[in-house]
Amino acid sequence: QLVESGGGLVQPGGSLRLSCAASGFTFDRYTIGWFRQVPGKEREGVACISNSDGYTDYTSSVKGRFTISNTNANTVTLEMNSLRPEDTAVYYCAADYNRHCTLWIDTSGHGMDYWGEGTLVTVSS
Repeated sequence: QLVESGGGLVQPGGSLRLSCAASGFTFDRYTIGWFRQVPGKEREGVACISNSDGYTDYTSSVKGRFTISNTNANTVTLEMNSLRPEDTAVYYCAADYNRHCTLWIDTSGHGMDYWGEGTLVTVSS
């Protein structure tokens, strides 16, 4: 099970922190990450971390602004800074055992082992 928290409304240029708490599986053997989706568009991989080797990756539009990390034994955090209106989306946490982080970004994430229910991030003045 994955449970997201931390979404909300923020002004352009602001910051938010999303958290994903995992339970029911061996966290340190999985790749954990975030996808986002806006109505009418395909879901896209935003950031991920492979717990097997600590590898992280980001979609190009968020590099330098977002940071993904493990904050404790079963929680992954996405720090989002310098937020833009185009970051507005529902953000979903996902986990997969077989798919390394190198295979996440710029994909739609079909077939992931676990999904959270999503948290809405709105960037607007």
